[in-house]
Amino acid sequence: MRRLRNVKIVATLGPASNDYEMIRALFEAGADVFRLNMSHGDHDEIRKRHEIIRQIEQELDSPIAILADLQGPKLRCVCVANDHGFDMEDGAAFRFDLDETPGDTTRVQLPHPEIFAALAPGAHLLVNDGKVKLRVETCGADFAECVVVAGGPISNRKGVNVPDVVLPLAALSDKDRRDLEFVCELGVDWLALSFVQRKEDVEEARGLAKGRAAILSKIEKPAAEKAFDEILTASDGIMVARGDLGVELPVQNVPPIQKRLVRKCRAAAKPVIVATQMLESMIESPVPTRAEVSDVATAIYEGADAVMLSAESAAGGYPIEAVNTMNNVAIEVEADPTYHEIMRASRHVKRSSVADGIVASAREIAETTDIKAICCFTQSGNTASLVARERPSVPILALTPLTHVARRLCLTWGTNCFITAGEVSRFKLAVVSAARAAREGGFASEEEQIVVTAGVPFNVQGTTNIIRVAPVAERLIYATEPD
Repeated sequence: MRRLRNVKIVATLGPASNDYEMIRALFEAGADVFRLNMSHGDHDEIRKRHEIIRQIEQELDSPIAILADLQGPKLRCVCVANDHGFDMEDGAAFRFDLDETPGDTTRVQLPHPEIFAALAPGAHLLVNDGKVKLRVETCGADFAECVVVAGGPISNRKGVNVPDVVLPLAALSDKDRRDLEFVCELGVDWLALSFVQRKEDVEEARGLAKGRAAILSKIEKPAAEKAFDEILTASDGIMVARGDLGVELPVQNVPPIQKRLVRKCRAAAKPVIVATQMLESMIESPVPTRAEVSDVATAIYEGADAVMLSAESAAGGYPIEAVNTMNNVAIEVEADPTYHEIMRASRHVKRSSVADGIVASAREIAETTDIKAICCFTQSGNTASLVARERPSVPILALTPLTHVARRLCLTWGTNCFITAGEVSRFKLAVVSAARAAREGGFASEEEQIVVTAGVPFNVQGTTNIIRVAPVAERLIYATEPD
């Protein structure tokens, strides 16, 4: 299905979007990628959602990307037997330790010795999504004596964040490894890796995935932001997970970090998702706040490949309205002349290969003549990603014989993905296939022209080396196009 925008929409599935009718409605409303949150739902539920998505994909003959989001290690404190918990007071002394004795207003168990091993005096602990903040005064292998800097409620199993240190924790828990193997066998397209702190975390996941899914690193830790360049190099894509990032960093730091990370991803031609709390009020309201609309618009103006809905589509009361809102905001923003000015002004890319030159030329030709689309044949998805990096003002048609490549590209800015019938062996056939896709997809009429890029020899990754302005009319292709 052709979208009237370039930015992609990721919709999380959950209790509110768990059946065929709702998932299809979400896709038709504008969702390009469906996120399966492995923190919620068992394998049977995940399998059912996966099957529904693939059924819809087949019925509508349109590739759909599926993103499995691994939970990552969860750090939680154990509190008192009373489920209501208690309030921590500013300035009070408080102790975390490994003692399994039920806690009280002076201490609780923190059953993570790896945290104590990494702590040092002066480090901070954040509890309950940062609502409670404590400073470590003294610590050892099995305890941390703290003072409450900002008090608030604490109860059983509340999450604990440690923003000031790199924890000696693997990004993949035992549960994550089981989930990773399950979803890779199922056939998901992207794996989102939580709690990334270093490039080695990404490399471990890649080794386990064995090429069955692309790896997307979630940036939600200060350590990940500091090591971002190495993490980006090791990853296939990035998610700016602003929820946890905003807990562990001062909230005013998050917008400039978001902007820097989006630009670096674009320069590297790797897709980036801006996520968390984008339309949070639509969990309970059919209408978003003006600030939320501005937040979505800002991510689009920055050049993000995708914006994401979490609880809004997974558990909220208005999932279709939330997707519609994102779709409408994106259409309006991308129609703004200022948007195109920003895309041009931020097009600072170091070009060092033939492929870089080819896609830059394709964009330049398309924007200086009456060209209706850029059509690229791709074996790995790399050519389409390079074209998307240019942020052209005409549609991008990505043609590939490989279903998994088409699905993965559904996350990349501006790509309209087509699965060709078999491999193409001659350039004339490539042009014919591109023209047919442009016509049938409504991107160009027979009287118009397209730009076609490809690599010769065909079906070999990394050989983008040819560009051609071609007519859309098939009879003209056969009259003018050499073999």
